[in-house]
Amino acid sequence: MDDVEFIVNEYGDMLYRICLVELKNEADAEDAVQDTYLKYMRKSPSFESEEHRKAWLIRVAVNRCRDILRGKRARATLDINEIAAVYADEDRDGENIIRALMLLPEKYSEVMILHFAEGFDYKTIAGIIGRSESAVKMRVKKGRELFIRLYNEEGY
Repeated sequence: MDDVEFIVNEYGDMLYRICLVELKNEADAEDAVQDTYLKYMRKSPSFESEEHRKAWLIRVAVNRCRDILRGKRARATLDINEIAAVYADEDRDGENIIRALMLLPEKYSEVMILHFAEGFDYKTIAGIIGRSESAVKMRVKKGRELFIRLYNEEGY
């Protein structure tokens, strides 16, 4: 049980932020994170390193978010201001960045958050989202271009 307590303390906030951005719904984000913990407890996987464990947790959480989205497309979502506040921790620039990220299509916001906010390299992101490294690089490039345009258009 100490192992589960460790992942909750070490990765809980990060997993919640990722799920909240993906799902745009607090209850669904909490469910996705809890489902991630449950899968971790049931599988009891072994990892080569702490980075491997972190990537596994994110992959499971992102996949769970996708499952939830497939099943609940019409569910009410949070206001973008609430999501930005949770992610940005009172940092005005961070809040504006999250607002702009939320305007991006999912395929871009997902890789942008994993790369820039969570610090993952392209190879790790490719493993998490199940795409090639070159596809991730292209999504980051296009996402960055779209982000800059949206960020400037919104007057942040």
